[in-house]
Amino acid sequence: MKRNFFNIQMDVIDEQEVMNRCESFFSSPKPHTIFFLNAHCFNVAQKNPDYQHALNQADMLLNDGIGLDIASRFTPYRFKENLNGTDLIPKILNLAAQNKKKIFLLGGEEGVSARAAEIITEQNPDVEIAGYHSGFFSEEKEKQLIEVINNSGTHVLVIGMGVPKQELWAHENKTLLKSVKIIIAGGAVLDFISGNVKRAPLWIRKIHMEWVYRLFLEPRRMWRRYLVGNLVFFWNVFRLKIRSNT
Repeated sequence: MKRNFFNIQMDVIDEQEVMNRCESFFSSPKPHTIFFLNAHCFNVAQKNPDYQHALNQADMLLNDGIGLDIASRFTPYRFKENLNGTDLIPKILNLAAQNKKKIFLLGGEEGVSARAAEIITEQNPDVEIAGYHSGFFSEEKEKQLIEVINNSGTHVLVIGMGVPKQELWAHENKTLLKSVKIIIAGGAVLDFISGNVKRAPLWIRKIHMEWVYRLFLEPRRMWRRYLVGNLVFFWNVFRLKIRSNT
């Protein structure tokens, strides 16, 4: 059941329910999208109506990060647990392996998805990688890529092309993907799995402060998203809360 997180429709569920739904998606005749929403995504959605529409049409839209947890205190409900994609997506891939479903990795710079595929299969030899491709391709190549995905018999497509490109691509192309049952927009997940980007220590992740670690590693690239972006996020929350009360 979807809940209103201000002007975004979100799922308020726990990890076990995510897995249960994914298992049901495997036997469905149509593809299903799984997206994640964090403070940055929320800010982008306020300026990009097409992206906001894609989020609201997702079969599962899951909460990622401490910002959403804090902001949920201004709604009638609280999120059950943090469902960030970097931790959750590998578990979905393991579930796919248990159900003998094929996986395609789409995203990252050249070589990132190939390295991610190697590491995934090293960690779980039962995972079947149907193929992989970087996140950079032309419109002409896009048609060929969709054909490759379809010919591979892919059931789970993981996209890591950044916000909002990955969600818009998934929303626009899902009906063209013949055998795909689940499309996951995973942001930097392939960079993390491949080791291209280092993850925070576990204790930092447990307190939901991984964004601080990423800011420390990449201050020039991340300062605007996290320092300015977090202020913008809470301003947007305050603005929408006031509007809903008038």
